[in-house]
This record gives sequence, structure tokens and C-alpha cells, in this order.
Amino acid sequence: MSSIDVAIPCYQYGRFLRECVSSVQSQGIDNLRILIIDNASTDDSADIAQALADEDSRIEVIVHPRNLGQHASYNEAIDWANADYFLLLDADDLLMPGCLSRAIGIMERQPNVTITHGRITNLTPTGLEAIIAEPEAPSWEIIPGATFIRQACEFPADMACAPTVVRRTAAQKRAGYYRKELPYTDDVELWLRIALQGDVARTDATQAVRRIHAQQATTSFRDNPINDLTEHEAAFVSFFSHEGRQLKDRDELLKLVRRSIEDHAYWSGLSHVVRGYRREGLDLLRFANRNAPFGLRHPPLRFLRTHRRAGSRAREILSQFSFTRQERPGLHERS
Repeated sequence: MSSIDVAIPCYQYGRFLRECVSSVQSQGIDNLRILIIDNASTDDSADIAQALADEDSRIEVIVHPRNLGQHASYNEAIDWANADYFLLLDADDLLMPGCLSRAIGIMERQPNVTITHGRITNLTPTGLEAIIAEPEAPSWEIIPGATFIRQACEFPADMACAPTVVRRTAAQKRAGYYRKELPYTDDVELWLRIALQGDVARTDATQAVRRIHAQQATTSFRDNPINDLTEHEAAFVSFFSHEGRQLKDRDELLKLVRRSIEDHAYWSGLSHVVRGYRREGLDLLRFANRNAPFGLRHPPLRFLRTHRRAGSRAREILSQFSFTRQERPGLHERS
């Protein structure tokens, strides 16, 4: 019988922890272990974690006496994992019913799949966004790892969202640890490394819920689009400087991802200006034009024309900055 380990790093998220753990417990998986790693929280996180462990023998708890940083918890979880499959879920996020069975099912049927991901919906202060779920017969797309890496370079904003990513534990251990020099996009770089080992499975079913709130560690990046773009670029540079260096088309792909990020900055900058964020918009446009010979480039229509979801993506880009500054999403979110 297939097994899965779910690690839940927690820092100051005691108020969310029980709901997060419950979403894992209710998955209907018999061979399941849960590890809660508290990183020296000063709220009631450790007490709640221990109470949950007392209630359920499948739950283990590690409490750090001092804050070692998020990467220590992530990498400690990788060392702990020994099941067939592995998921790392931040304590303020939630799993959708049936998501683990869906992910395990496709990897059992497709032995060459090393990593799976799906849709995510946001839980904002105003409520839960729309959910797409197919619990009975989910639709999966199997993507060769090389294709996944190229698609990631073409559209960095469409990378797999961390709470939905279930991977083979063996593939995770071969890929190694989250890199601490990437404080915001360490997971983006890790997905690329795992994709070097095999296929990627993607589903349109909603697999997880990401909670959007002001206390997230990613808030500073979400509120600064240039940081968001720069950190994404850093993830790809790191990948192509290490494991991705072996790829024959490495230089082409690195050039592609840089151009894609600049294209995204162009349209995001334009939408900022249109919606009244003039300073931020001009900063984004300058970023988009950083490699243009005379500081000016033609509108990158290719970005919209070649996108897998061209029409909806165009609408997203034009509408994404209508949120308040607290709710406005960046390219990438992790709690």
C-alpha cells in the first residue's frame, strides 16, 4: 500500500495550524504520517501541535528552541521523509478533499512521473475564491521533464504552486535540499531540479487552498513587484548554474526566461500605470526595458499571443492589480 509523508513547518501560525492539519487527516489515506516542525514560535503553535499529536498517533512534533529559518525546517522535513511520496505544506494553507489520492493515483499509474501539481484557490480576507475539483475522475496532463522546464522558462508565472506539489520521496532526496540563498523562490528552483529526473503530471483539479493574509512571509515580495520578478529570475539563474547546467539548450533557456520575465514586467507595468500606480508602473517598465538598446522596446505581444491561456492571461494581467495592496498577488505565493 502506497504511503505518504506530509511535513508542516509552522512559525507563529498557531491560529491556522489545527485547520491545516485537519485538511491532511481527512484525506482518507491509511498509510500517512504528519510532521509538524515549529520554528521557535512565540504564540501557542507548539502547544497546539503537541495537542494534535496527543490526539493522533500519526502526528510527530519537532520544536526548535530557537528560530533556525524556514530552510532549516524544509530541509529537516526532507531528511525525515521515508514514505513513497512527500508533500510540504505550510501551516496557513489547506489541502482540498481527495487531493492526495489524486496525486498518488497518477504516480502509481505513471511510474515515470516524479512530481505532480494542480490548481490552487485563494482564501482571502473576503472569502474563498472559485474552486475547480474533479474528485471522481480528475483530468491529468503528463509533461516530459524537459518540456516542463521549457514551459517554466516561457511562463515563469505559471510555475507549480507549492501546496499542491506532491513528489516521489526518492526523487526529492536525489534532487536535494531547498537552497537557502533563494529565500522566496527556492521551491521554483527545486521543481526544476526534480523535473530533470522524469515526467511532471498536472491536473486542472483544485488541489489546495492558499491563505492570503498580511502576516505571510511573502508579503514584502507581493507588495514589491520588482522584488518578485528579481527573485524569480534568481531561481532560474541558480538552476542553470547548477544542475541545469547539463542541459544542451541551457543558454537559450536562460535567455528565454529573462525575456519572459521582462515581458511580464512590461504588461504588469502598463496595468499599474493604467490603474493609477504610476511610480510602480514606471519602475516595472524600466525593468522590462533594461536590455533594450535605447531603453525602449516594442510591446511584447508574443507573451500574450503564445501563452497557453492567452485570452484569460491577458485579462488576468489587466485585472490583477485591482486588489488592495494587502491582497494583490505576485508571480508566486508561498506562505
